[in-house]
Amino acid sequence: MKVQWQGQSLRLRIDEAELQRLRDGGEVENRSRLPLGDDCVQRLRLDGAGSAAMTGTVNDWCLVLPRAEVEAYVGRLPCKDGLGFDLAAAGGEALRIDVEVDVRDSARVRGKARR
Repeated sequence: MKVQWQGQSLRLRIDEAELQRLRDGGEVENRSRLPLGDDCVQRLRLDGAGSAAMTGTVNDWCLVLPRAEVEAYVGRLPCKDGLGFDLAAAGGEALRIDVEVDVRDSARVRGKARR
């Protein structure tokens, strides 16, 4: 999983193997071991809930995605568009989250997109 975070925008990009792990009930994790002694961990998993949610702490959080929306997205792959969610944050600002399956990996695994 690739994590790109700037301001109130978070982008997560996964490959087809990670997508399959999620669909099989597993988690996808990105872990950075920092020189400060703590790890910084971002995890992704699916749930039957109807909306996206974030759980955990600042240094170890999990983004939980609604399974139904992910499955609908899988039916469109390969495509450049991803899933987008806005989660309420402290101070009234929303955190914009975009989750994508790498389009090149998806095209390699699934074949070219139908037009």
